[in-house]
Amino acid sequence: MKPRILLIEDDIGTRFGYAKYLSNIGYEIIETANIAEAEKALVSEKIDCIIVDIMLPDGSGLDFMDSVKAYSPLIPIIVITGFGDITVAVDAMRRGADNFFIKPVSMEGLEIFLTKILEIKSLRKDRLNLERRSGKIDIFIGNTPAMKKVLELAEIAADSDSQVLITGETGTGKGMIANWIHNKSKRSRNSFVEINCSGLSRELLAREIFGNVRGAFTSADQDRPGLLDIADQGTLFLDEIGDMSPEVQAQFLKVLEEKSFRRLGDVKLRRSDFRLISATNKDIEHEALNGMFRQDLFFRINLLTIHLPPLRERIDELPAIIGHVLKSIGVQRTEITDESMQLLSAYQWPGNWRELKNIIERAILLSRGKTLTTEYFSGLITPLTARNDGDSKGPREIEKAEILSELKRFNGKVDETAKSLGISRATLYRRLKRFGILTSYL
Repeated sequence: MKPRILLIEDDIGTRFGYAKYLSNIGYEIIETANIAEAEKALVSEKIDCIIVDIMLPDGSGLDFMDSVKAYSPLIPIIVITGFGDITVAVDAMRRGADNFFIKPVSMEGLEIFLTKILEIKSLRKDRLNLERRSGKIDIFIGNTPAMKKVLELAEIAADSDSQVLITGETGTGKGMIANWIHNKSKRSRNSFVEINCSGLSRELLAREIFGNVRGAFTSADQDRPGLLDIADQGTLFLDEIGDMSPEVQAQFLKVLEEKSFRRLGDVKLRRSDFRLISATNKDIEHEALNGMFRQDLFFRINLLTIHLPPLRERIDELPAIIGHVLKSIGVQRTEITDESMQLLSAYQWPGNWRELKNIIERAILLSRGKTLTTEYFSGLITPLTARNDGDSKGPREIEKAEILSELKRFNGKVDETAKSLGISRATLYRRLKRFGILTSYL
């Protein structure tokens, strides 16, 4: 079966060019022109990878990316951007995009990356399935007092059946801790069911949690169990519960109080004996006090709270953490230069573990088994840099620095540099001349 790519691009000519090229090399393309069409395709079609333009008629591609990560976090996402939007593309990488390409896109470069990222997706899926079957979720605790407290509370949670609330910034590993608690609990032989409440509409979130009967809404052509059905005797993990709409909060509070629910469009009352673990990146207590989250629901879910510290507070342990990440993605032996480690340690990691894993996987993909030198972390040197040196660069400086970095990486070879940047040789020439970069390249 051909890999299926969801392509979201509003320009007809550009979309036709992508679709024709990718179809010719063996992909099945599902074309959409806006976010609304893409959301319908995401729910109704099996998608292996997504290519999305940032600027779309009905919103930002980043908003759609958040919906994808909430609905199906294993789907790789490639963002397409112009040089003027490069800082937005950087934000996309921090929020979980697998790569970004700058217009005009090098189709050969896109083809190579697609092949690699689909291989990685398959490995991620196999590894996740193996972990779930074996019940072994490998988490890195380390030696900081904060993380030792996390382990202590997680062990208490695993020995009880109470509701748990896990707090921490996006990407700190709240889902991993929730899964670890489940696998150490008496419910470990039953399902661990998770959903991210962020990015999902009220209707879609309610449908996922409660399920529906045939005819409940226009596209409901059959009965569909919800997560409450599947989580019976197991664990239901609601990630980013702070983003749950007020209507669904009210419905879910009733479920917690009565341990019963109705599928959408149904009159039959069903029961589910599930254990609830919730997570949020918000100050949910503050939101409850200010009426932005139901206080009665907050009190229900907040019996035991576990807070995960951000990665920037664990920089001293970064070498060990990176070793753990490499092991988790199936890389047993890879050398990292001292310069690369210094670069990684100087970075603030706003996307935490999720961003670190993304950056390491990308470097492994680009290095093809070679030592990880700074050239494979060029994103941290230029557009992704976020160090505390007070150096704030504008888009022009970022673009120039990126070109210089790639020229250095390819020893001044213009053809290879242009291909890496996703632009034509002629376009690179013009930009070299515009920035006054050494004429020996021209």
